[in-house]
Amino acid sequence: MLIRLDTLRERLHGVVLNKGEQGHDIKGLQNELDSLPDSYDVFVNFTKKLANLRIRADWAYVEPSSINDILNEMDPTRPKGQIGEIDLEDSSKRVEAAFIASLCGCMLGKPLEAMFTGHEIRKALEDIDEWPMSQYISKNIENVLPRVHRSFPETAREFINYVAPDDDINYTIMGMLILEKFGPDFNHENMKELWIHHLPISTTFGPENTKLLKSGMDLKIDGMDRATFLEKGGNGPRNILPTNNPEDLIDVFNDILNPGDELCGAAIRADAYGYAYPGNPSMAAELAWRDASFTHNRTGVYGTMFIAAAISCAQIMEDRDEIIETALKFVPQKSRFYERVSVCFDDVKDSKTWEEAYDKISDKYGEYGHCRIYQEIGMLINSLKFAKNVGHGICIQVSQGADTDSFGATSGSLLGAYFGPGFLDDSWVEPFNDDIHTGLAWFFERSVSKLSKRMANLPKIVSKDKS
Repeated sequence: MLIRLDTLRERLHGVVLNKGEQGHDIKGLQNELDSLPDSYDVFVNFTKKLANLRIRADWAYVEPSSINDILNEMDPTRPKGQIGEIDLEDSSKRVEAAFIASLCGCMLGKPLEAMFTGHEIRKALEDIDEWPMSQYISKNIENVLPRVHRSFPETAREFINYVAPDDDINYTIMGMLILEKFGPDFNHENMKELWIHHLPISTTFGPENTKLLKSGMDLKIDGMDRATFLEKGGNGPRNILPTNNPEDLIDVFNDILNPGDELCGAAIRADAYGYAYPGNPSMAAELAWRDASFTHNRTGVYGTMFIAAAISCAQIMEDRDEIIETALKFVPQKSRFYERVSVCFDDVKDSKTWEEAYDKISDKYGEYGHCRIYQEIGMLINSLKFAKNVGHGICIQVSQGADTDSFGATSGSLLGAYFGPGFLDDSWVEPFNDDIHTGLAWFFERSVSKLSKRMANLPKIVSKDKS
């Protein structure tokens, strides 16, 4: 059950390259890794070295991982508790609208989740006379694009009969399940339990896939003594070997053998925490950190905290700039995330149209494409700034390309929380026929309306927990 040596070598190369982008001194490590013989022992020793790489002298950023260190690097003027009085009934309606909008945004983006830029998407839609985007993607786009997502037979406009399975939707539901079962004091062991129970391995990607594989191996093998494997009949208690703190083991594994720990796989898990804490971005961001740090580090965590804080603020703030300004206070102020997203925010504010803002963002950060957060968060801000309603806003988001389904869903959550009910035309929801197919195991809710109302109960759940 060991990872293949050639696969392990490539994974270690990925880790080294990630470490370089995160400010570590990786001089000579690529060549050293290439020269190593095929040996698990040798690779293990090399891996240990990666845990203690020094930061380059010219590195200008401060990007901590622990919550206390992150708090110390946040804007000290951030609101540290509830902002104003909260109407839980109003919040519940906004959360219901936000979740439904996230489903629509996800399904809108899903056919185009094939690493396209906004310019490529615009050209394709112009070729089929459907620019600007205003509804789900027509099947005709397949004739003018070099590729479409494999879900196309379920998610192109003419084929939609239900909400198709998607990992972004899975994780929002997982956030709901975590809060329902464990409340706001959940920990990584609680997450591990629910992930193993509900997430099929084929529905996960990148760091989430790595963590789920590791968690499954721990569950089934670790801790059993040798006599266990000779048992017959299965009667009686098993001998369990003592282990170290599993959280320590998880953190080591997460930090070393986990390339991609700054991608958007944690950011797509932020929504439920923003839903649950209307007007309390501090708590929304803290819970987002707890979830994101299970699999991700640095930018991968900060992006999650920002999104949760923004959704929290969107439920109570009318000024769209204030939503973004406040959410940006809940990330380390000397991080790459803060620096680059602030540049995007300025570009959006200085633009007269979303197209103008997109061009500016893409020109500066286009290298950070599918799943690489910086450009995509800039696009999210762009969608919020120029949206006339929820449907218009998710079309802006998906029209900008990159990870179209993930940020289509995120924009839906943010826009739905901001506008509330009544700002999404029925034509977006009717094709679902009140039917949702999740990719989760042991989760049997199939009604969009019932699941949305269950999601809408999150603010009341955490409110009861406080009292």
